[in-house]
Amino acid sequence: MTEPLLCEIDGAIARVTLNRPEAFNAMDKGLRDGFKEAIARIHAARDVGVVILSGNGRGFSAGTDLKEGLVSPISMLLEQEYRPILAAISGSPKIWIAQVHGSAAGIGAAVAMNCDLMTMAEDATIYMAFAAIGLVPDGGNTWLLHRGLGYKRAMQAILEGRKFPAEDAVALGLANAAHPAEKLAEETTALANRIAAGAPLAAAAAKRLLRQMDGMSYEASISAEAREQTDLAESEDCREAVQAFIEKRKPTFRGK
Repeated sequence: MTEPLLCEIDGAIARVTLNRPEAFNAMDKGLRDGFKEAIARIHAARDVGVVILSGNGRGFSAGTDLKEGLVSPISMLLEQEYRPILAAISGSPKIWIAQVHGSAAGIGAAVAMNCDLMTMAEDATIYMAFAAIGLVPDGGNTWLLHRGLGYKRAMQAILEGRKFPAEDAVALGLANAAHPAEKLAEETTALANRIAAGAPLAAAAAKRLLRQMDGMSYEASISAEAREQTDLAESEDCREAVQAFIEKRKPTFRGK
């Protein structure tokens, strides 16, 4: 039987691939369980600094597999099945990059937007499909849209069940870059390699800081930065980088 989710680790880069192309990578129980297992494996892999998340077939993900039926109460599905996955990505010390082609719809859009970075094919879309079936966005989609777009544009996107073309997603700050479809994987890998070549402890610290900025005062942010900076300044990576700067060479980061 074909695995519903693939996980491959190659040095500092891991690749997680949604692998139900016949169902547009709709997320069923098997895929969600595979996702949790892949995240645990990646977090245990000390050398991994960057994760590329993509989908096989015609698109990234159609969201929840409605053929499974909606459990009652649906809050059980969201809290027990999706929240652990989404929280693990947002709290991960690794940098996650969503590589979106075709469409990221429904909770598939939440998974993509919840990643730290997103690249899109030029003909890809982010689709708020919930209005079409009489629901509101879930999986943190409302928070992600409000944070990215502001109240009024987020509200319109939700009420109209809007599709965001890649060009608009980049312009609005929902995605980082749009590339020709045939170049998407290559460009995303190049981005991952650039990040992986940097200091992993500093990357993880930057992620922690940015993830907690909402609702934090300017003064509190200075204190949060100071705490992170104290630990980083005492790391082997920082000492190596300072020495490399003095010696006019590239530093070798070890995540220590």
